[in-house]
Amino acid sequence: MSRHWVDITAVGFFIIEWLAYALTLEHSAYARNSLSARMNRYREVWVRRLLDRDTRMVDMQIMASLQNGTAFFASTSLFALGGALALLHATNDAITILSKLPMDLSTSPAMWELKCVGLVLICVYAFFKFAWAYRLFNYVAILFGGMPPASQRDTPEAEAHVIRTSRLFESAGRHFNRGQRAFFFALGYLGWFVSPWVLFVTTAAVVVVTWRRQFASSAWAAMAPEVVVNGDEGMKRGH
Repeated sequence: MSRHWVDITAVGFFIIEWLAYALTLEHSAYARNSLSARMNRYREVWVRRLLDRDTRMVDMQIMASLQNGTAFFASTSLFALGGALALLHATNDAITILSKLPMDLSTSPAMWELKCVGLVLICVYAFFKFAWAYRLFNYVAILFGGMPPASQRDTPEAEAHVIRTSRLFESAGRHFNRGQRAFFFALGYLGWFVSPWVLFVTTAAVVVVTWRRQFASSAWAAMAPEVVVNGDEGMKRGH
């Protein structure tokens, strides 16, 4: 156990960084200014403008493209899962190849299998998130179809339907983002196959890159202007 303290510390750092980043992005006051939060406001903008239109074919086509993109990522996670299982099955071959490399990357069969199992778990998590996001996007499409006509847009029923659809839409996007986050951190996790010290570096790099995209990217800057949805009340609901 003592000779693996660096591996244990590196994996602990990886898990803590992932959890800390996810909690900060989704459950802190700081997250209200993230790119994802700003896009959530536009989801409500879209739903409210959808209510003003009687012809909604274009909106359904956009929803279909969102569903197709989510299905692509779900399929990709299954391919990644298959690759991780293949690595687990080829433990002896992998160790033989690593032992012949110029740099010392040798590892024990048990440690190699442990690394592969961790990668498998990340891929499984990503698949479940993408699959659930796909299901939620299906539900949003159904709610789009059940949207009241434009002539009833000022009724309490229409307002309740807008809020319901916006919240479900936001949930679908949140689970999709979690799946993508798993992909990003899986790339950082690959550093452990080289060395636990590399895992420290790749994990930190993933956190920096993903944080910058959420809080300091050109896309975040482009979304900076506040959006007023149905007056100030809409903005309060967006928060």
